[in-house]
Amino acid sequence: MNFRISRRAFTRILGMAAGVVSLPGLSAAAAGPANPERDSGRHHFPEDFLWGSATASYQVEGAAQEDGRGPSIWDTFSHTPGKTANGDTGDVADDYYHRYKQDIALMKELGLKSFRFSVAWPRIFPTGTGAPNPKGLDFYDRVVDELLKADIQPFCTLYHWDLPQSLQDQGGWESPETARAFAEYAGYISGKLSDRVQHFMTMNEMHSFVEIGYKDGRHAPGLMLDAGRVAQISHNVVWAHGLGVQAIRAHAKAGTKIGLAENVQATTPVIETPEHIAAAAIAMREQNAMYMTVIQEGRYTDAYLKRLGTAAPKFTAEELKTIASPLDFTGLNVYTAAYVRVDDSELGYAMVHPPSSYPHMLSPWLTIGPEALYWAPKLVAQVWKVKDIFITENGCSSADVPDAQGTILDTDRVMYLRNYLTHLQRAVEEGVPVKGYFLWSLLDNYEWADGYDKRFGITYVDFKTQKRTPKLSAAFYKDVIAQNAVV
Repeated sequence: MNFRISRRAFTRILGMAAGVVSLPGLSAAAAGPANPERDSGRHHFPEDFLWGSATASYQVEGAAQEDGRGPSIWDTFSHTPGKTANGDTGDVADDYYHRYKQDIALMKELGLKSFRFSVAWPRIFPTGTGAPNPKGLDFYDRVVDELLKADIQPFCTLYHWDLPQSLQDQGGWESPETARAFAEYAGYISGKLSDRVQHFMTMNEMHSFVEIGYKDGRHAPGLMLDAGRVAQISHNVVWAHGLGVQAIRAHAKAGTKIGLAENVQATTPVIETPEHIAAAAIAMREQNAMYMTVIQEGRYTDAYLKRLGTAAPKFTAEELKTIASPLDFTGLNVYTAAYVRVDDSELGYAMVHPPSSYPHMLSPWLTIGPEALYWAPKLVAQVWKVKDIFITENGCSSADVPDAQGTILDTDRVMYLRNYLTHLQRAVEEGVPVKGYFLWSLLDNYEWADGYDKRFGITYVDFKTQKRTPKLSAAFYKDVIAQNAVV
């Protein structure tokens, strides 16, 4: 591939990126050891760095019809023949609803300092609105109390894809009423839990649940809508996020921190040279225009609206102001790198698509790009002047098979984590404001349309017996936490 570019074009690219990203002449690694700790082979993190893990309600809880929980779109979708691998559902999953104390004990044994969980909206409001279900709230009260008893900080996600089915029946995210219902739900939960939970995230991966659920049809609710309807849904979702932020501010205890967990396209320079770095900074804004950019800036980029044309979403200035409601932190879910190169196009960059030979984990989409855990938080901090960042998800799938002794030697996952965490440490060492890391995931769990075939946990789960067995990766992560460093 020819990366040559005229001097005039290069100057224009740097000008477009001016004020957005500083362009280091050399990376920290290329410049030589930054401190003695690197010489010792250990890459240390700040003393107050939060090491955690993450799960999601429908993926682990089970108890789908217990204690007044209403159906979600994932209950409906997973029970529709042909929609999930092997017809798998989240009816039981990890049975975390009944085994949460056992699992929190596992967290404590690992040395986790924090834990990210999500609340199932249909447990609290079985039909999405109306009278709250006290048994649903009681479950999360008990979970939070147990976490605090184990000296583990709870981080709460309010929406991790399990929309109440009754709201979908009334239009789902195509309806502005769903956004208003989400705000009521967010205000209620934060008002009840913020006496013990200090960090709330409105939504998880808006990009994923909109694009895969409403455009591609591979996830719930399984729709394949045209570009205009999808664009309007994405707008309604970011508006719901903004309404949720305002509702949490209004109902939560003073000092509550509010953010989100978004899987930004982790734009990564294909080569670490100034022109490609500048192109990656521009791409961070443009590739994330419909979610992170509008949330951080309160506006859609001109290029995004131009690209959509008549399919662009309808919105008001007041809605944009709500969408940009100030956040206390930004959560980034980072799994893969989106490589970027400079080019002579109007945008000034081009995405570099991986060849068929590119290495990936068990999930074909999960290509290995550890540099993403350096560049994603670095560019987010520089492009939008974000002060506090958490890596709210990072991890990988593996073909985990117990050996004759029942041991799971997931050396591929250890390789993945070691490489990604090394790049994260590089970012932190350079002053990128990453305050914590949540490994996905504590447990093998229900992996949406992939069912139980793709295992992401550092703890092996026998889904027939619910027996938990820590893998080699659990021992690796435990050592990282204990040493506050990665080798």
